[in-house]
Amino acid sequence: MGRRGLFAGSLALGALAGGRWASVPAAAAALRRTAVPGTVPRLVPMRPHADQITDIKVCLRPFRAAGPRLDVERVGEKVVIHNYGHGGSGWSLSWGSAEMAVGKAAALSPRRVAVVGCGVIGLTTALTAQRAGLDVTIYTRDLLPHTRSVRANGSWTPDSRVALTAPAGPQFADTWERMARYSWKSYRDYLGLPGNPIDFRDSYVLSDTPFDAPEPEPENPDHKGDYASTGMPQQSSEFARYGERIRDIIPASELLPAQENPFAVPYARRAPLMIFNFGAYGHLLLSEFHQAGGRIVIREFHTPADMKNLPEPVIINCPGYAARDLWGDRSLIPVRGQTAWLPPQPDVAYGVRYKGASALSKSDGLMIQGFDMSGLGEMDGVGNSFEHADRSEAEKAIGIFENLFARFPAGQG
Repeated sequence: MGRRGLFAGSLALGALAGGRWASVPAAAAALRRTAVPGTVPRLVPMRPHADQITDIKVCLRPFRAAGPRLDVERVGEKVVIHNYGHGGSGWSLSWGSAEMAVGKAAALSPRRVAVVGCGVIGLTTALTAQRAGLDVTIYTRDLLPHTRSVRANGSWTPDSRVALTAPAGPQFADTWERMARYSWKSYRDYLGLPGNPIDFRDSYVLSDTPFDAPEPEPENPDHKGDYASTGMPQQSSEFARYGERIRDIIPASELLPAQENPFAVPYARRAPLMIFNFGAYGHLLLSEFHQAGGRIVIREFHTPADMKNLPEPVIINCPGYAARDLWGDRSLIPVRGQTAWLPPQPDVAYGVRYKGASALSKSDGLMIQGFDMSGLGEMDGVGNSFEHADRSEAEKAIGIFENLFARFPAGQG
């Protein structure tokens, strides 16, 4: 059968993304109501093919072993409050991180503040400062659509390579939880708006082996110790995991019985996943900033001394990975990630993770990413600053899903 015939017709019920958090009774009950017990949900199959690629984006996640930098320092007569280094959790933690940074700025009672950077961290920080009654000017080299932020995955991943357990210490877990809870609550204000800037998707995590089978530590044949001895993480086990701290507010995943599994894979989990539609959400944030009287000045800084001549007495510094050069912060470690984009498929309302790759249908396209196709776990991309697109990597990730949907069970597609 040709591929057009293979993927013809089908009705979507939808079912939300696989997660690792324990159950919330109300959410679990809602999930159980999505299908008649013992029946297979009918899903419109994705149509992932390498000849449909419209774009390949590469992001360098700004990872710091100790977690995001949120300290305060002086540059000449200016007070600089740092807000960068969120690893793979910038979109998820942006509002909570902004709340903490702006709180430090507001304690100084300035009338005006400058925000350096217009990625998602900079923009949410600027909006939070406006809501606190401050006049805000953003100084940036690029507007949001051209920043590294919009090259990211764009889904709720609040503890994705945000810190290493030992260097961050136990105190950071409390900081992380505060940021995560505040951000989760803030995003709920954007649900249901025109264009669906924030939305939920049913996303399935698939496996060829039981989920409760012991998982060996991914091997890194080049590891030579750990972060403490080398200055670079060496194994996945060094990365912090905080998801259990917010299990009471995050919808749970559920293991699907075989008779309710819509895929030709023996094991599947399903849970709600929050996603960020970059186009609609970014446009909404920029519009809100300008409507509140915010100004954006296109300016590039090369050293901290370049900020001494800004008219604002307080500066909130949100440059993302650019802080490595701008601030000389060698604690920043690049974590490379690449996404391939295919045309939007509006009739598909779910995501899938399988064999180290993920596919997620968003309003601005079908996004496919290989996040662990080499079996390195969290070490995948760590220390890799190659910022150019790798089409072979994109085609490999797409091929995983092309094969998966070619095996879509009869009656589904």
